Amino acid sequence: MRRRDFLTGAVAATAAVSTAALLRGQSAQASPAAPNALAGLTSMTTGAKPISVEERRARIAKLQRLMVEQKIGALILESGSSLDYFTGIQWHRSERTTAAVIPARGGVVVVTPAFEEPSIRETLAVGDDVRPWNEHENPFALIVAALRDRGVTSEPIAFESTTRLFIVDGVREASAGAYRVVSGDALVKAVRLIKTPAELALMQTANDVTLAALRYVHGHVRSGMRPDEIATMMNAATEALGGAPEFALVLINEASAYPHGSHQPQTLHEGSVILMDVGCTVHGYQSDISRTWVMGEPTAKQRKVWNTVKRGQEIALATAKLGTPVGTIDDAVRGYYEREGWGPGYKLPGLPHRTGHGIGLDGHESPYLVHGDATPLAVGMCFSDEPGLYIPGEFGIRLEDCWHMTETGPRLFTGLAKSIDDPI
Repeated sequence: MRRRDFLTGAVAATAAVSTAALLRGQSAQASPAAPNALAGLTSMTTGAKPISVEERRARIAKLQRLMVEQKIGALILESGSSLDYFTGIQWHRSERTTAAVIPARGGVVVVTPAFEEPSIRETLAVGDDVRPWNEHENPFALIVAALRDRGVTSEPIAFESTTRLFIVDGVREASAGAYRVVSGDALVKAVRLIKTPAELALMQTANDVTLAALRYVHGHVRSGMRPDEIATMMNAATEALGGAPEFALVLINEASAYPHGSHQPQTLHEGSVILMDVGCTVHGYQSDISRTWVMGEPTAKQRKVWNTVKRGQEIALATAKLGTPVGTIDDAVRGYYEREGWGPGYKLPGLPHRTGHGIGLDGHESPYLVHGDATPLAVGMCFSDEPGLYIPGEFGIRLEDCWHMTETGPRLFTGLAKSIDDPI
């Protein structure tokens, strides 16, 4: 679980600037409460291997087989994780369209602004057919020309589900309505859903980095610190360990009772609950880990809630069987919580969010561990396991670890926290 906006009681710090530089005292904004050096932290990612060209080609081949079977002429992808997944192109979205046409037969065509072409080619991993458009030209006409060049004349064309409407409408208009537009969601999911060994290895490294950074932060938090200072420390440690910080959500005191925080200012003191939800990327693949602990001695209530959440995590993993609808994992955890007096259902005090989400190149991917999701659990699927409990006005506990399904059951990327006294 993550949130990227900046709150005063809960800060989600991102990697827009070098947080390592901040902690090394190279910015006037660096906190005096933060350590001046990241002693003992060295890169854990030097051996991490990016996704190979061969694997990307295999992804495209699988996608094309599906399109032929379903009589779909092409899939169109704009900038985003799916464009990266299939082509390697890592690019931001703007009002200027960059998109790839993946036809059912033939090579990939990339359409991009002419002045961006050199940058696009830097990460393009498959094919060489890049068609630039100048500022006064119509990119959608180039997309339609690419479709026709690949023999797509009357078959439906699919768009990846996050594609913005102006692009869909632009292609419709440029083709004079020649193509029936369909959702490409099922096509993309059918390829991205199951992670390969190469993907799992990158996710393992990302999780290793995040857990090591959390361990560092746990040992360096001090009374009087604010959430932004702790988040800065976390991101700096992540960078020092070789990861690219993705988010660092820090919820302390009463803010921990709200899954994505509060606007009320918070500072650490004796008895503070500290909930950290953090993650990084390694060659694009994500981690997502949450840990909660108390500064000083936990109360009996805090200890009991913490132990209940850990048991919820264990029940989620025990319920995960091959072929089981993933929504039943959420049902099992929620049933246990209700027997313990929480809820019922999604009501507070209790668990107001799903038990987990898919994860990979995106931090949140389908399918989801939520009531009603009937997707059967299969080898290679990856999820978070985060059945938190929240008491508005008091505190919240969230523990989160990611796992992937194997032939013999779920396998964690990181071991579950041992206790509220030994939380990392």
